Amino acid sequence: MIAMGGAIGVGLFLGVGGRMEQSGPALVLSYVLCGVAAFFVMRALGELVLYRPVAGSFVEYSREFIGPWAGFATGWMYFLNWAGAGIAEITAAGIYVAKWFPDFPQWLTALICLVVLLAVNLLSVRLFGELEFWFSVIKVLAILAFLAVGLSLVLTDAEVGGTTAGPHNLVDHGGFLPNGLPLVLMSLQGVMFAYASIEMVGIAAGETKDPGKVMPKAINSVVWRIGVFYVGSVLLLAMVLPWTAYNGDQSPFVTVFSSIGIPWAGDLMNFVVLTAALSSCNSGLYSTGRILRSLAQRGEAPAFTERLNSRRAPYGAVLFTGAVFLAGVLLNYVVPKEAFDIATSISALGVIATWAALLHAQTRLRKRAASGELVRPAYRMPGSPYTNWVVLAFLVLIVLLAGFSDETAVRWSFYAVPVVAVAVAVGWRLVRGRASST
Repeated sequence: MIAMGGAIGVGLFLGVGGRMEQSGPALVLSYVLCGVAAFFVMRALGELVLYRPVAGSFVEYSREFIGPWAGFATGWMYFLNWAGAGIAEITAAGIYVAKWFPDFPQWLTALICLVVLLAVNLLSVRLFGELEFWFSVIKVLAILAFLAVGLSLVLTDAEVGGTTAGPHNLVDHGGFLPNGLPLVLMSLQGVMFAYASIEMVGIAAGETKDPGKVMPKAINSVVWRIGVFYVGSVLLLAMVLPWTAYNGDQSPFVTVFSSIGIPWAGDLMNFVVLTAALSSCNSGLYSTGRILRSLAQRGEAPAFTERLNSRRAPYGAVLFTGAVFLAGVLLNYVVPKEAFDIATSISALGVIATWAALLHAQTRLRKRAASGELVRPAYRMPGSPYTNWVVLAFLVLIVLLAGFSDETAVRWSFYAVPVVAVAVAVGWRLVRGRASST
């Protein structure tokens, strides 16, 4: 539920609207492609986790199978992922609240959400787990309700918002590819952000009882449920209403429920997507806290991020992340309209780097097993090493495509690649001596 809670966030509940507006019904192809990539990444992670369950798993697997520098780079790139994602989530919260209180400042909503979630993460791991479980339950039930309602509307050719629901909406308004294939490909980066955080199940492995039994079930269930929820939801959205009915200023789920003629339905769904944003940001504070503490224990992050409070919560790392999220509050104050796209583009870079590190680490595990250095778990990544290289090539393609995007925020993420690479290299050079002695 933690993995699903992290993954089912604004990438689905808000991001689909703007991407549907740009790409049309063919957006579902982007979700299928990224979903296949996510499946193989999760299976690679599953094999690594079953080999050795450990807290801060991404950092530790990269360090063990690729090298110390890779552990440092993976940890900070995963932090970059959640820095962007957390800012996107609190930005989305401001957008959702504006439906009820249009004059309430977006940045102030973001700040209030951040303060509340910081308090939750600093109190206890148990409180986080309980809250995240119920957040996830709300989101899953909401998606199931949408799938049931959407399917019934499509099967009965119901009138929704002055139009008729049905498969014909996939092709009636300019065709399945109304704006061409290039725009569908350009949407891949944003879709990749939507799938981000399913790998959080690996973060939780080190704090899970009997991971050898629990983790394969958790990973398998997350993969197929996320696939059904994402691909199924996008497909139904495109059939219930014409793709021209959606935009980036409102959740597409709210658009649908506001169009079915039940006065309170849109407000109820708006509440659900608000909790979804809070849930995903909550997950981000949890995961980055563990990653930063793992880095700090090796001298690769500020020393205070290693500290625990009396409730065993990594308060130093959580507060460090919260300070970065404050930059997101400032972003919402300065450029509220662009804040979401800027944040998701930054986050996507971290996602791609993290997934690439997991895939590469699994190939190294397989190679060592072949030479007799270790024994591979029975739960393995299918098609390895060939599937590893195919997915890695797909991830590289997404980064390259960002350079050709018409969206300024997406292009910035492409130009930021060398800047981030230099920053990580300089950071490793600065801490290398200290890290090697810890």
